[in-house]
Amino acid sequence: MVTSPDLERTTILRESGAAAHHLARICFKTGPPTYTGVELEWTVHDAADPARPIDGERLRAALGRHSPPTLDPTGPAQQLRHGGTVTVEPGGQLEISTPPRSSIAALIHATNADIAQVAGLLAAAGLILGDSGIDPHRPPLPVIETPRYRAMRHVFDQRGTAGRTMMYSTAGLQVCLDAGEPAQLGARWAAVHALGPPLLAAFATADRHAGRATGWASARMAAWFGIDPARTRPVWTPERADADPVAAWTHYVLTAPLLCLRDAGPDWTPPPGVTFADWVDGALSRPPTTDDLDYHVSTLFPPVRPRGYLEVRYLDAQPGPDWAVPLAVLAALLAEPGTLRAAREVAGPVAHRWRAAARHGLRDPGLAATAAQLLDLALAALPRLDLPAALHHDIQRGVRRRRAAAERGHR
Repeated sequence: MVTSPDLERTTILRESGAAAHHLARICFKTGPPTYTGVELEWTVHDAADPARPIDGERLRAALGRHSPPTLDPTGPAQQLRHGGTVTVEPGGQLEISTPPRSSIAALIHATNADIAQVAGLLAAAGLILGDSGIDPHRPPLPVIETPRYRAMRHVFDQRGTAGRTMMYSTAGLQVCLDAGEPAQLGARWAAVHALGPPLLAAFATADRHAGRATGWASARMAAWFGIDPARTRPVWTPERADADPVAAWTHYVLTAPLLCLRDAGPDWTPPPGVTFADWVDGALSRPPTTDDLDYHVSTLFPPVRPRGYLEVRYLDAQPGPDWAVPLAVLAALLAEPGTLRAAREVAGPVAHRWRAAARHGLRDPGLAATAAQLLDLALAALPRLDLPAALHHDIQRGVRRRRAAAERGHR
């Protein structure tokens, strides 16, 4: 029997087993690893004075028909020429989300074209895209207010200022990879986590914020780590390397406290400490639905988040066209099982060192040495991506540049 998607979204959840079944169905969609996508964020700045605050109306006027509903609720939110979708984050950061593509070369070409289109729209309004993972010029300032963002801020403020920094100042590069066949899922899930600390270190770009040195190679990740660990810590850990990905994610989701509780009114702040499992067990006045569960998942921010595919969230935004380099490195390292196994083995000894990677980057000798080995593996596997000669050369040059930086850190 075919069930209406609308009915599925509104199914009431009265016990945790039903929630677990829903998560397994939507969060780990297995099949041949074919597609790759990216989501790119940037801070946005006045071209003449990058420390000048930018308001939402200026962004709306610049983006025009491509403005998202948070800027223009009645606008068409038109896609970019090559299919990218524009969103704007609470601090005015601009994001382009791409359709997934089976060719890395096609993904890079289409994404660069969409970036150029957006950059042109911004330039006409005297605006430019930033080139680092955290705003180097301005303190955290809200640009967009919604019930979701107000609730997030209220909850995050209970733990300090890291939540506001994350919401209003950070910009990341997210790489979206197929989960793979059922037999591959565990290995791919473990590998993208284990690669996190050395690749975070290799591509950290967020050492200055609000006009000062932060003491972190990636102050963006430092902000994430300063938020409630129940929603930002890694799901996979070396200590439980063989844990079933679906079971681990289900436990993570159900035991995380609510961040937003959607309501017809403007206040979406949830009761403190109520987890989704508590909600299923009757802690609130109405039972949750599968749509509520999907929304709750959107408020969890681990370094790797399963969304049907594997969303890699630990990379800082990169300057200019350099965003394609870490994309190609990840794609090359996961291109075939032998390289994936070798990469996981290389990364294993530092797979737990998230905080050291964010703090020290390639200044940490162990992380630098591991990053150098992984970049060597990526260089050897790069031909598997079947890039055109000119693009292959550009990516290879970018990887070698990072490889040289890692070698200097190792020394």
